[in-house]
Amino acid sequence: MKELTKAEEQVMQHVWKLEKAFLKDIVEQFPEPRPAYTTISTVIRTLVRKKFIAYKTYGKIHEYYPLVSKESYFKTHFKEVVKNFFNGSVSKFALFFTNEEELDLNELEKMKLLIEDKIKDLKKNDE
Repeated sequence: MKELTKAEEQVMQHVWKLEKAFLKDIVEQFPEPRPAYTTISTVIRTLVRKKFIAYKTYGKIHEYYPLVSKESYFKTHFKEVVKNFFNGSVSKFALFFTNEEELDLNELEKMKLLIEDKIKDLKKNDE
C-alpha cells in the first residue's frame, strides 16, 4: 500500500469520517481558512489514482467514498514504522513510547490491563 502525503492523509481523514461525501462536504470539514476547492479537488484526483478512494457520478458531480479503511492504512504503516525504526520489535516500540510520552499511572495501568487481557485470549486459543 502506498504512503500518503500529509495533504492526502488530511483529506482521507475527512473521507473516512464522512464515509460518503461530495467535494463541498470534504472542503467544509477543514478549519478556516479552508483550502481552495481546486486544491482539495487535485488531492482527491490523486487519491482516486492511488486507489484510496472511488466515486459515484451524479450528473456532473462525484460522491467520494474510501476504498481503503482507516484501520487497514494505519496497520500497514504502523508495521512499517516498527520495522524501520525498531528493527521489527513491537516491544522496543512500546518501551520507546512509554519512555518518551508523559504517561500517568492511570494510562499505564490501562495499557497493562489491555496487554493482560490479550495474553489471556492467546493462552485460551492455544488450549
